[in-house]
Amino acid sequence: MTTAQLRARYRRIVTFFGVLTAGFIYWELILPKLGLGSLSNRTRAERNRRAAARFRTLAIGMGGLLIKSGQFLSARLDVLPAEITSELSGLQDEVPPAPYDQIKALAEAEFGRPLSEVFASFEAEPLAAASLGQAHRAVLKADDAAETGFADVVVKVQRPSIDKIVETDLAALRRVGQWLTRYKPVSSRVDVPALVEEFATTSLEEIDYLGEARNAEHFREAFAEDELILVPEVAWERTTKRVLTLEDVSAIRIGDYDAITAAGIDRGKVAEKLVASYLQQIFDDGVFHADPHPGNLFVTPLPEPGEFQLTFIDFGMVGRVPEGLRDALREALIAVATQDAPRLVAAFSSLDVLLPTADTKLLELAAAQVFDRFGGMSMGDLREISHEEMMSFGLQFRELMVSMPFQLPENLLMLGRSLAILSGMCTGLDPSFNLWATLAPYTAKLVGDEGGGFSWQTITSEGGKILQTLVALPARADRVLTTVERGELAVRTPILDLRIRRLDRTMNKMTYAVVFAALLLAGALLWTPAPVLAQVLMWGSILPLLAVLLGGRRHPPA
Repeated sequence: MTTAQLRARYRRIVTFFGVLTAGFIYWELILPKLGLGSLSNRTRAERNRRAAARFRTLAIGMGGLLIKSGQFLSARLDVLPAEITSELSGLQDEVPPAPYDQIKALAEAEFGRPLSEVFASFEAEPLAAASLGQAHRAVLKADDAAETGFADVVVKVQRPSIDKIVETDLAALRRVGQWLTRYKPVSSRVDVPALVEEFATTSLEEIDYLGEARNAEHFREAFAEDELILVPEVAWERTTKRVLTLEDVSAIRIGDYDAITAAGIDRGKVAEKLVASYLQQIFDDGVFHADPHPGNLFVTPLPEPGEFQLTFIDFGMVGRVPEGLRDALREALIAVATQDAPRLVAAFSSLDVLLPTADTKLLELAAAQVFDRFGGMSMGDLREISHEEMMSFGLQFRELMVSMPFQLPENLLMLGRSLAILSGMCTGLDPSFNLWATLAPYTAKLVGDEGGGFSWQTITSEGGKILQTLVALPARADRVLTTVERGELAVRTPILDLRIRRLDRTMNKMTYAVVFAALLLAGALLWTPAPVLAQVLMWGSILPLLAVLLGGRRHPPA
């Protein structure tokens, strides 16, 4: 790709997001200040959907990092509206393949000799083509096959000039990120430059095939003792920074439900094994496969009827979970499995998932009601919940939904995306799949309660929490009784408090708006008989107008 083409690509990306940003400012900032906020609210969902659809079209047409960025954004349920994430969620990294002569030339340049001297055969038709590279089936020469123990391989070759395209796309996205930091509605919700840099780190790792080979080797070692997990072996002698050669482990795609059933395999067990493998990756290994879409997972039938292996491929995107983060995630998992709302909110706080403005008491109330109503349900049961019931729940916690006091920090972004994909995959495999039942034995293991055994670490950790509660209990009871005796007992209702504060702000704005309209109208009526008084009234109307315009700013809770 020439320098002129790269510049044109940069301009096209920046222009697209520039127009999108201008539209956002007009609809979300200017119109509400002019008293047309209701128009903005009514059209928001459809405008967001159309904007996401336009980006989707742009991404498919241009390829490069735009498809990856769309997939990346589709996981940001914490900062993007549902209509945007829904529109982007189906964005598949499938693009027309690069011409074979270009792929062949790049591979031969990497190996330093003709492909006919490297492989016994190499298929010109790609097995799959993505935005950063494409895969071809090949067969190793006899000597290489004898050394590696396998002959059939899949060779992944980068697209020509992809490193320059990635650099250009990242430069454009960084520019857009800097723009968005100037607008408080965006910057108050998410650190856009940090988000772009996280995406940049992941993208640069994906075009380093030596790093991907090391990731594959790590996963192969991690699951070496598990006969039901298969990870392809790397042909290191035929791998470079831009060409990756792996053992061909192709089998039934995990999304081909009919083929899995036809092979006599219980799809529910596949879902259980998938969840169990991720629990091991996250909590035991601290490294997880961060791109578990259906094209990267296979179900390999075994000779025994009904038995299978779960096969992972494509290790370009992996996430890492440091020990401190693992501890907080364990707390969250235990809280979910035991349906302990306060413990879950505390775990969210330690994970930095909650914004400083979050009302933890309201969150605990919402979590408790979610557990009471939906806890223990299978995926199929959850899908059967009526729209009216979900709307009722949403209205009950409307203030919570509007404020959205959540933000996934960068170290949880890939994990959140992976878990969202897994949830949909498990539902597809088995609509009656019950995540609660799958989590129960693993949670018991985490708290040292599996088989009735306790570790010393568990005793000191869990026992310490119980002891703290017991020690504090008499003092708390005494304070409550004293408060009751004094007649000072008060009951907090978080939802009602929030609604009262919001109603109070609305009434204040309405009062100022009425005063503004009255002064303006009086000035217009008196313009001819009393022009001096009319000018005073009209100039005076500016003060209540400013109060209306500035009244849209968020006030801290009382």
